[in-house]
Amino acid sequence: AVVSTQSTGYELGNDFKALNIASREVFEALSTGEIEDGSKIVSSPDGYPFRVENKDVSSAGPVSGITLTSSNLQATVKFWTEILGLTVLHRIEGHVTLGFDESQAFVRFVQEKEVNHAKAYGRIAFSVPTDELAAAERLAKEQGYEILTPFVTLKTEGKADVCVVIFSDPDGYEICFVGDEGFRELSVFDPEGDNLLDKAIKEDGSDDWFKKKGISKSSA
Repeated sequence: AVVSTQSTGYELGNDFKALNIASREVFEALSTGEIEDGSKIVSSPDGYPFRVENKDVSSAGPVSGITLTSSNLQATVKFWTEILGLTVLHRIEGHVTLGFDESQAFVRFVQEKEVNHAKAYGRIAFSVPTDELAAAERLAKEQGYEILTPFVTLKTEGKADVCVVIFSDPDGYEICFVGDEGFRELSVFDPEGDNLLDKAIKEDGSDDWFKKKGISKSSA
């Protein structure tokens, strides 16, 4: 799984090129958008770009991948393949597409002179077998790469514990490896989830705070 978290309301850099969507339905529904290589390029109100391809939605869902910039494709490929374990799926001049396999979301890098994360950069997360996390961290350290968060187990009361390691690649992208076993257990749909959330909201005392401010919680 690939996830990119981005904050809204911050200065955008040139690091995030696009979230790639493969969906004929979305493609046909878009009345606007620049056409580039057969895809429609649109932006969210906050300026985040989406590249929508006129393709059938895969079994993994409509999000096909993410496109980022790299200041040195050779260094990027070395880190992402040797440390993180991805493989090169496609490569053309100035572009390289990486992934664990063709059935999963890809990470595509486009060559730029420099990468500017500005203030709106996020983090990419992969769920991987837990027993691979420590080895990946050790290899990264041996080769001189920065570890932002060493191997740690995050406790979740009454639920599965989740192990994570957060790396930094040569361009400063944050990559989080999440233990797949705990991640999948926590991702299972809980039929009582809505009720538990409503109960927590009622008990958190925030209703009184919103009343004092003269605003409703739902509009905040």
